[in-house]
Amino acid sequence: MSLAHGRHTLAIPGPSVMPDRVLRAMHRAAPNIYTGELIEMTHSLIPDLKAVARTAHNVTIYIGNGHAAWEASLANTHSRGDLALVPATGQFAHGWAASAEGLGIRTEVIDFGKRTPMDAAQIEARLRADTDHEIKSVLMVHVDTSSSVLSDVAAMRRAIDAAGHPALLMVDCIASLGCDRFEMDEWGVDVMITGCQKGLMTPPGMSFVYYNDRAEAARENANCVTGYWDWRPRTNPDYYYKYFNGTAPTHHLYGLREALDMIVHEEGITAVWARHETLARALWAACDAWSTQGPLELNVADIAHRSRAVTSLRITPPLGTALRDHLTDQMGVTLGIGLGMAPPDAPEWHGFFRVGHMGHVNAHMMLGTLGAIDTGLKALNIEHGQGALSAAAEILAGR
Repeated sequence: MSLAHGRHTLAIPGPSVMPDRVLRAMHRAAPNIYTGELIEMTHSLIPDLKAVARTAHNVTIYIGNGHAAWEASLANTHSRGDLALVPATGQFAHGWAASAEGLGIRTEVIDFGKRTPMDAAQIEARLRADTDHEIKSVLMVHVDTSSSVLSDVAAMRRAIDAAGHPALLMVDCIASLGCDRFEMDEWGVDVMITGCQKGLMTPPGMSFVYYNDRAEAARENANCVTGYWDWRPRTNPDYYYKYFNGTAPTHHLYGLREALDMIVHEEGITAVWARHETLARALWAACDAWSTQGPLELNVADIAHRSRAVTSLRITPPLGTALRDHLTDQMGVTLGIGLGMAPPDAPEWHGFFRVGHMGHVNAHMMLGTLGAIDTGLKALNIEHGQGALSAAAEILAGR
Protein backbone atom coordinates (compact mmCIF):
# COMPACT_ATOMS: atom_id res chain seq x y z
CA MET A 1 0.00 0.00 0.00
CA SER A 2 1.24 3.46 -0.90
CA LEU A 3 0.71 6.40 1.45
CA ALA A 4 1.62 8.89 -1.28
CA HIS A 5 -1.94 9.90 -2.14
CA GLY A 6 -2.86 13.49 -1.34
CA ARG A 7 -1.02 16.70 -2.11
CA HIS A 8 2.54 15.89 -3.17
CA THR A 9 5.48 17.67 -1.56
CA LEU A 10 8.17 18.80 -3.99
CA ALA A 11 11.32 19.21 -1.90
CA ILE A 12 13.67 19.78 -4.82
CA PRO A 13 15.90 22.85 -5.29
CA GLY A 14 13.71 24.45 -7.95
CA PRO A 15 11.24 24.85 -9.34
CA SER A 16 10.31 25.65 -5.79
CA VAL A 17 6.88 25.45 -4.18
CA MET A 18 4.56 27.94 -5.88
CA PRO A 19 2.29 29.85 -3.46
CA ASP A 20 -1.42 29.44 -4.18
CA ARG A 21 -1.61 33.23 -4.36
CA VAL A 22 0.92 33.25 -7.21
CA LEU A 23 -0.97 30.54 -9.09
CA ARG A 24 -4.27 32.36 -8.63
CA ALA A 25 -2.75 35.61 -9.88
CA MET A 26 -1.71 33.81 -13.07
CA HIS A 27 -5.10 32.17 -13.59
CA ARG A 28 -6.72 34.84 -15.75
CA ALA A 29 -7.58 35.64 -19.34
CA ALA A 30 -4.89 37.09 -21.59
CA PRO A 31 -4.50 40.83 -20.92
CA ASN A 32 -4.15 43.78 -23.27
CA ILE A 33 -0.43 44.07 -24.00
CA TYR A 34 -0.59 47.61 -25.40
CA THR A 35 -2.20 49.77 -22.70
CA GLY A 36 -3.60 49.56 -19.21
CA GLU A 37 -3.01 47.43 -16.15
CA LEU A 38 -0.26 45.14 -17.49
CA ILE A 39 2.00 48.03 -18.43
CA GLU A 40 1.69 49.76 -15.07
CA MET A 41 2.08 46.49 -13.19
CA THR A 42 5.29 45.65 -15.09
CA HIS A 43 6.78 49.04 -14.25
CA SER A 44 6.07 48.34 -10.58
CA LEU A 45 8.21 45.17 -10.65
CA ILE A 46 11.49 46.98 -11.25
CA PRO A 47 11.95 48.71 -7.86
CA ASP A 48 10.92 45.53 -6.04
CA LEU A 49 13.32 43.37 -8.03
CA LYS A 50 16.03 45.83 -7.05
CA ALA A 51 14.96 45.65 -3.41
CA VAL A 52 15.39 41.87 -3.32
CA ALA A 53 18.95 42.22 -4.67
CA ARG A 54 19.71 45.26 -2.50
CA THR A 55 20.77 47.45 -5.40
CA ALA A 56 20.11 50.89 -6.80
CA HIS A 57 21.46 49.86 -10.19
CA ASN A 58 19.81 48.34 -13.25
CA VAL A 59 17.77 45.17 -13.73
CA THR A 60 16.55 43.66 -17.00
CA ILE A 61 14.04 40.89 -17.61
CA TYR A 62 14.54 38.06 -20.13
CA ILE A 63 12.08 35.39 -21.21
CA GLY A 64 14.17 32.31 -20.51
CA ASN A 65 15.73 30.19 -17.79
CA GLY A 66 19.03 30.66 -16.01
CA HIS A 67 20.99 29.61 -19.08
CA ALA A 68 19.46 32.60 -20.88
CA ALA A 69 20.73 34.87 -18.10
CA TRP A 70 24.20 33.36 -18.39
CA GLU A 71 24.29 34.21 -22.07
CA ALA A 72 22.77 37.67 -21.69
CA SER A 73 25.24 38.64 -18.96
CA LEU A 74 28.21 37.51 -21.02
CA ALA A 75 27.05 38.96 -24.32
CA ASN A 76 26.72 42.45 -22.85
CA THR A 77 30.13 42.51 -21.18
CA HIS A 78 32.55 40.50 -23.35
CA SER A 79 34.06 40.30 -26.79
CA ARG A 80 35.15 37.16 -28.60
CA GLY A 81 38.59 36.13 -27.44
CA ASP A 82 38.24 37.70 -23.98
CA LEU A 83 39.30 35.62 -21.00
CA ALA A 84 36.97 34.88 -18.07
CA LEU A 85 38.22 33.39 -14.79
CA VAL A 86 35.77 30.82 -13.40
CA PRO A 87 36.15 29.50 -9.84
CA ALA A 88 34.05 26.32 -9.53
CA THR A 89 32.40 24.65 -6.52
CA GLY A 90 30.07 22.31 -8.43
CA GLN A 91 28.37 21.78 -11.74
CA PHE A 92 26.94 25.21 -12.48
CA ALA A 93 30.20 27.15 -12.72
CA HIS A 94 31.20 24.71 -15.45
CA GLY A 95 27.87 25.38 -17.16
CA TRP A 96 28.45 29.14 -17.14
CA ALA A 97 31.95 28.56 -18.52
CA ALA A 98 30.51 26.42 -21.33
CA SER A 99 28.07 29.21 -22.15
CA ALA A 100 30.99 31.64 -22.37
CA GLU A 101 32.95 29.32 -24.63
CA GLY A 102 29.94 29.03 -26.92
CA LEU A 103 30.16 32.80 -27.44
CA GLY A 104 33.86 32.63 -28.28
CA ILE A 105 35.02 33.72 -24.83
CA ARG A 106 38.02 31.87 -23.44
CA THR A 107 37.71 30.52 -19.91
CA GLU A 108 40.11 29.48 -17.18
CA VAL A 109 38.43 27.28 -14.58
CA ILE A 110 39.88 26.91 -11.10
CA ASP A 111 38.09 23.94 -9.57
CA PHE A 112 37.75 23.91 -5.79
CA GLY A 113 35.89 20.60 -5.73
CA LYS A 114 32.33 19.95 -4.62
CA ARG A 115 32.57 20.26 -0.83
CA THR A 116 34.41 23.51 -0.08
CA PRO A 117 33.97 27.15 -1.08
CA MET A 118 36.22 28.97 -3.48
CA ASP A 119 39.43 30.39 -2.02
CA ALA A 120 39.48 34.14 -2.59
CA ALA A 121 43.21 34.29 -1.83
CA GLN A 122 43.93 31.93 -4.71
CA ILE A 123 41.83 34.07 -7.04
CA GLU A 124 43.67 37.17 -5.83
CA ALA A 125 47.01 35.53 -6.59
CA ARG A 126 45.89 34.62 -10.11
CA LEU A 127 44.69 38.18 -10.74
CA ARG A 128 47.96 39.64 -9.44
CA ALA A 129 49.80 37.43 -11.92
CA ASP A 130 47.65 38.81 -14.75
CA THR A 131 49.71 41.99 -15.14
CA ASP A 132 48.38 42.64 -18.65
CA HIS A 133 44.79 42.47 -17.38
CA GLU A 134 43.90 39.79 -19.89
CA ILE A 135 41.17 38.50 -17.56
CA LYS A 136 38.00 40.52 -18.14
CA SER A 137 35.72 38.95 -15.54
CA VAL A 138 35.42 36.60 -12.59
CA LEU A 139 32.33 34.39 -13.04
CA MET A 140 31.30 33.31 -9.54
CA VAL A 141 28.38 31.11 -8.48
CA HIS A 142 27.10 32.28 -5.08
CA VAL A 143 25.38 28.97 -4.28
CA ASP A 144 26.00 25.98 -6.48
CA THR A 145 22.67 24.16 -6.65
CA SER A 146 24.36 20.78 -7.12
CA SER A 147 26.82 20.82 -4.22
CA SER A 148 24.97 23.39 -2.02
CA VAL A 149 28.28 25.17 -1.41
CA LEU A 150 27.86 28.84 -0.43
CA SER A 151 30.83 31.05 -1.34
CA ASP A 152 31.75 34.48 0.02
CA VAL A 153 30.93 37.18 -2.55
CA ALA A 154 32.26 40.06 -0.44
CA ALA A 155 35.59 38.24 -0.01
CA MET A 156 35.85 37.86 -3.78
CA ARG A 157 35.31 41.60 -4.23
CA ARG A 158 38.05 42.28 -1.70
CA ALA A 159 40.38 39.90 -3.52
CA ILE A 160 39.82 41.63 -6.87
CA ASP A 161 40.38 45.05 -5.31
CA ALA A 162 43.47 43.90 -3.41
CA ALA A 163 44.95 42.68 -6.67
CA GLY A 164 44.24 46.07 -8.24
CA HIS A 165 42.56 44.28 -11.11
CA PRO A 166 39.78 45.77 -13.31
CA ALA A 167 37.96 42.45 -13.87
CA LEU A 168 34.20 42.55 -13.48
CA LEU A 169 32.74 40.56 -10.60
CA MET A 170 29.81 38.62 -12.06
CA VAL A 171 27.71 36.49 -9.71
CA ASP A 172 25.19 33.72 -10.39
CA CYS A 173 22.47 33.98 -7.71
CA ILE A 174 20.00 31.64 -9.40
CA ALA A 175 19.78 29.37 -6.35
CA SER A 176 20.40 31.97 -3.66
CA LEU A 177 18.45 35.16 -4.38
CA GLY A 178 15.62 35.58 -1.91
CA CYS A 179 17.01 32.79 0.31
CA ASP A 180 20.64 33.43 1.25
CA ARG A 181 21.66 36.96 2.14
CA PHE A 182 22.86 38.87 -0.90
CA GLU A 183 23.93 42.53 -1.04
CA MET A 184 24.71 43.57 -4.61
CA ASP A 185 25.84 47.12 -3.93
CA GLU A 186 27.39 46.63 -0.49
CA TRP A 187 29.43 43.68 -1.75
CA GLY A 188 30.55 45.44 -4.94
CA VAL A 189 28.99 43.11 -7.50
CA ASP A 190 29.07 44.38 -11.09
CA VAL A 191 26.68 41.89 -12.69
CA MET A 192 24.25 39.49 -11.02
CA ILE A 193 21.92 36.97 -12.62
CA THR A 194 19.00 35.00 -11.27
CA GLY A 195 15.82 33.17 -12.28
CA CYS A 196 12.21 33.39 -11.18
CA GLN A 197 11.65 29.74 -10.21
CA LYS A 198 13.50 29.42 -6.92
CA GLY A 199 13.51 32.11 -4.22
CA LEU A 200 11.20 34.29 -6.31
CA MET A 201 8.49 31.58 -6.18
CA THR A 202 7.26 31.94 -9.77
CA PRO A 203 7.04 29.15 -12.38
CA PRO A 204 10.13 28.82 -14.62
CA GLY A 205 10.26 31.09 -17.64
CA MET A 206 11.90 34.38 -16.69
CA SER A 207 15.45 35.36 -15.78
CA PHE A 208 16.99 38.62 -14.67
CA VAL A 209 20.30 40.37 -15.27
CA TYR A 210 21.33 43.12 -12.87
CA TYR A 211 24.24 45.41 -13.75
CA ASN A 212 26.01 48.53 -12.53
CA ASP A 213 27.84 51.38 -14.25
CA ARG A 214 31.12 49.45 -14.57
CA ALA A 215 29.32 46.69 -16.41
CA GLU A 216 27.57 49.23 -18.63
CA ALA A 217 30.98 50.69 -19.52
CA ALA A 218 32.08 47.20 -20.61
CA ARG A 219 29.01 47.07 -22.84
CA GLU A 220 30.57 49.82 -24.99
CA ASN A 221 33.12 47.41 -26.47
CA ALA A 222 31.28 44.08 -26.16
CA ASN A 223 31.05 42.49 -29.60
CA CYS A 224 29.19 39.36 -28.46
CA VAL A 225 25.95 41.26 -27.95
CA THR A 226 23.06 40.87 -30.37
CA GLY A 227 19.75 42.69 -30.67
CA TYR A 228 17.87 40.19 -28.54
CA TRP A 229 20.35 39.98 -25.67
CA ASP A 230 21.19 43.71 -25.59
CA TRP A 231 20.29 45.02 -22.15
CA ARG A 232 20.19 48.69 -23.15
CA PRO A 233 16.76 48.75 -24.85
CA ARG A 234 15.35 46.68 -21.97
CA THR A 235 16.48 49.16 -19.30
CA ASN A 236 13.98 52.00 -18.81
CA PRO A 237 12.43 51.35 -22.25
CA ASP A 238 10.60 54.08 -24.12
CA TYR A 239 8.13 51.50 -25.47
CA TYR A 240 6.70 48.69 -23.38
CA TYR A 241 7.58 45.86 -25.77
CA LYS A 242 11.28 46.68 -25.43
CA TYR A 243 11.31 45.26 -21.91
CA PHE A 244 11.15 41.85 -23.60
CA ASN A 245 12.17 42.55 -27.21
CA GLY A 246 8.67 41.46 -28.17
CA THR A 247 5.58 40.05 -26.50
CA ALA A 248 5.62 40.11 -22.72
CA PRO A 249 5.47 36.91 -20.60
CA THR A 250 2.13 38.18 -19.37
CA HIS A 251 1.02 35.56 -16.88
CA HIS A 252 4.49 35.12 -15.41
CA LEU A 253 4.51 38.85 -14.71
CA TYR A 254 1.25 38.62 -12.78
CA GLY A 255 2.67 35.74 -10.78
CA LEU A 256 5.90 37.60 -10.09
CA ARG A 257 3.97 40.67 -8.96
CA GLU A 258 2.19 38.57 -6.33
CA ALA A 259 5.42 36.89 -5.25
CA LEU A 260 7.19 40.23 -4.83
CA ASP A 261 4.26 41.55 -2.81
CA MET A 262 4.80 38.64 -0.42
CA ILE A 263 8.60 38.96 -0.30
CA VAL A 264 9.14 42.72 -0.30
CA HIS A 265 5.97 44.32 1.03
CA GLU A 266 4.62 41.73 3.48
CA GLU A 267 7.37 39.57 4.97
CA GLY A 268 10.35 41.79 4.09
CA ILE A 269 13.61 40.54 2.59
CA THR A 270 15.56 40.47 5.88
CA ALA A 271 12.78 38.40 7.47
CA VAL A 272 12.82 36.11 4.43
CA TRP A 273 16.55 35.55 4.98
CA ALA A 274 15.95 34.86 8.69
CA ARG A 275 13.20 32.32 7.91
CA HIS A 276 15.46 30.47 5.48
CA GLU A 277 18.25 30.51 8.07
CA THR A 278 16.07 28.91 10.73
CA LEU A 279 14.58 26.29 8.43
CA ALA A 280 18.03 25.36 7.11
CA ARG A 281 19.43 25.01 10.62
CA ALA A 282 16.53 22.73 11.54
CA LEU A 283 17.39 20.49 8.60
CA TRP A 284 21.07 20.47 9.48
CA ALA A 285 20.29 19.61 13.11
CA ALA A 286 18.29 16.60 11.92
CA CYS A 287 21.11 15.59 9.58
CA ASP A 288 23.67 15.88 12.37
CA ALA A 289 21.55 13.51 14.47
CA TRP A 290 21.14 11.00 11.64
CA SER A 291 24.87 11.18 10.92
CA THR A 292 25.93 10.00 14.39
CA GLN A 293 25.47 6.45 13.10
CA GLY A 294 25.43 5.02 9.61
CA PRO A 295 26.40 6.38 6.20
CA LEU A 296 24.45 9.65 5.88
CA GLU A 297 26.43 12.92 5.96
CA LEU A 298 26.08 16.53 4.89
CA ASN A 299 28.06 17.36 1.76
CA VAL A 300 29.36 20.64 3.23
CA ALA A 301 30.96 20.30 6.66
CA ASP A 302 31.41 24.00 7.50
CA ILE A 303 28.08 25.55 8.46
CA ALA A 304 29.29 28.97 7.24
CA HIS A 305 29.54 27.62 3.70
CA ARG A 306 26.18 25.84 3.52
CA SER A 307 23.38 27.34 1.48
CA ARG A 308 20.17 28.37 3.19
CA ALA A 309 18.28 27.38 0.03
CA VAL A 310 19.41 23.81 -0.73
CA THR A 311 21.29 21.06 1.11
CA SER A 312 23.22 18.29 -0.60
CA LEU A 313 23.70 14.99 1.27
CA ARG A 314 25.88 11.93 0.79
CA ILE A 315 25.09 8.31 1.55
CA THR A 316 26.43 4.92 0.50
CA PRO A 317 25.23 4.12 -3.03
CA PRO A 318 22.67 3.01 -4.08
CA LEU A 319 20.91 4.17 -0.91
CA GLY A 320 20.45 7.74 -2.17
CA THR A 321 18.32 6.61 -5.09
CA ALA A 322 16.57 3.99 -2.96
CA LEU A 323 15.60 6.60 -0.38
CA ARG A 324 14.40 9.08 -3.02
CA ASP A 325 12.33 6.44 -4.78
CA HIS A 326 10.76 5.27 -1.52
CA LEU A 327 9.76 8.78 -0.50
CA THR A 328 8.22 9.50 -3.90
CA ASP A 329 6.37 6.21 -4.27
CA GLN A 330 5.30 5.59 -0.69
CA MET A 331 5.19 8.97 1.04
CA GLY A 332 4.39 11.62 -1.56
CA VAL A 333 7.67 13.53 -1.12
CA THR A 334 10.14 14.14 -3.94
CA LEU A 335 13.76 14.93 -3.06
CA GLY A 336 16.33 16.27 -5.50
CA ILE A 337 18.72 14.02 -7.37
CA GLY A 338 22.47 14.25 -6.80
CA LEU A 339 22.92 16.49 -9.82
CA GLY A 340 26.50 16.78 -11.00
CA MET A 341 28.01 15.00 -8.01
CA ALA A 342 29.02 11.95 -10.07
CA PRO A 343 28.58 10.86 -13.70
CA PRO A 344 24.98 9.67 -14.27
CA ASP A 345 26.17 6.26 -15.48
CA ALA A 346 28.46 5.69 -12.49
CA PRO A 347 27.39 3.70 -9.42
CA GLU A 348 28.42 6.64 -7.24
CA TRP A 349 25.59 8.73 -8.75
CA HIS A 350 23.15 6.80 -6.55
CA GLY A 351 24.89 7.97 -3.37
CA PHE A 352 23.56 11.54 -3.28
CA PHE A 353 20.33 13.43 -2.81
CA ARG A 354 19.35 17.04 -2.17
CA VAL A 355 16.69 18.78 -0.12
CA GLY A 356 15.37 22.07 -1.45
CA HIS A 357 14.19 24.49 1.25
CA MET A 358 13.80 27.64 -0.80
CA GLY A 359 11.00 30.09 -1.29
CA HIS A 360 7.49 29.36 0.00
CA VAL A 361 8.52 26.97 2.80
CA ASN A 362 7.46 27.03 6.45
CA ALA A 363 8.08 25.04 9.64
CA HIS A 364 5.47 22.34 9.15
CA MET A 365 6.64 21.74 5.57
CA MET A 366 10.20 21.30 6.81
CA LEU A 367 9.08 18.98 9.61
CA GLY A 368 7.00 16.97 7.15
CA THR A 369 9.96 16.49 4.82
CA LEU A 370 12.24 15.55 7.72
CA GLY A 371 9.64 13.13 9.05
CA ALA A 372 9.37 11.50 5.64
CA ILE A 373 13.15 11.09 5.40
CA ASP A 374 13.29 9.67 8.93
CA THR A 375 10.52 7.21 8.08
CA GLY A 376 12.25 6.25 4.85
CA LEU A 377 15.50 5.52 6.67
CA LYS A 378 13.60 3.19 8.98
CA ALA A 379 11.57 1.53 6.22
CA LEU A 380 14.72 0.76 4.23
CA ASN A 381 16.68 -0.34 7.31
CA ILE A 382 19.36 2.29 6.69
CA GLU A 383 21.43 2.72 9.81
CA HIS A 384 21.07 6.20 11.29
CA GLY A 385 21.27 8.08 14.55
CA GLN A 386 18.16 8.88 16.58
CA GLY A 387 16.60 12.15 17.71
CA ALA A 388 16.62 13.95 14.37
CA LEU A 389 13.07 15.29 14.57
CA SER A 390 13.53 16.41 18.17
CA ALA A 391 16.72 18.23 17.21
CA ALA A 392 14.93 20.01 14.36
CA ALA A 393 12.03 20.90 16.64
CA GLU A 394 14.40 22.51 19.14
CA ILE A 395 15.70 24.83 16.39
CA LEU A 396 12.23 25.69 15.17
CA ALA A 397 11.13 26.36 18.74
CA GLY A 398 13.88 28.96 19.02
CA ARG A 399 16.01 27.10 21.54
